[in-house]
Amino acid sequence: MSQEHQDVKTGTTTVGIVFDGGVILATERRATMGNLIASKKAKKVHAITDKIGMTIAGGVGDAQQLVRIINVECNLYEIRRGQKISVGAAATILSNYLNQNRFSPYYVQLLVGGVDTSGPSVYSVDAAGGATLEENFVSTGSGSLTAYGVLEDRFKPNITEQEAIELAVRALRAAMLRDSASGEGYNVVIITPEKFEYLPEDKIAGYLPSAN
Repeated sequence: MSQEHQDVKTGTTTVGIVFDGGVILATERRATMGNLIASKKAKKVHAITDKIGMTIAGGVGDAQQLVRIINVECNLYEIRRGQKISVGAAATILSNYLNQNRFSPYYVQLLVGGVDTSGPSVYSVDAAGGATLEENFVSTGSGSLTAYGVLEDRFKPNITEQEAIELAVRALRAAMLRDSASGEGYNVVIITPEKFEYLPEDKIAGYLPSAN
């Protein structure tokens, strides 16, 4: 493993929320290297198909390589089987790959979320290859404990898209206020059967508590 893989890490907060009809994947944008802020515009939510996204936390080089690998694997799956890959199958491919590389590990925590014929879902995938289906919401990274406090307090059954966006932003904002490795703004992706949308910054601002 390269020195970059070991040293450049994203002290991160990522959030996944299942709402009535889709999934929200959201992260902040700070990338850190020890005590150094290495980037203020890190992209931590990636499209792996037109209906499935992945958030990354951990080593930047490791995570970017995994994004490339899962993109290729999902395309091959569709070509070979003549159908779109499911969210669960994409998570399983990542899980198997990470499990096979435990002796040369990828330092990552991943969320895989999206919409398929079974509906919306989010999976968490750890560096050892464990994949867990999350029923309602999940958070990873250095600010996740704070984010969970907000998610546990405010999540409700049959939450709407707009409510889920607001909840994701609130959870990230709380983490950013308390975790020095999280900050610099928000990446928010909305995935439904009709769209894979990166929410613009001006729209995200409207969901911040101070703007209400």
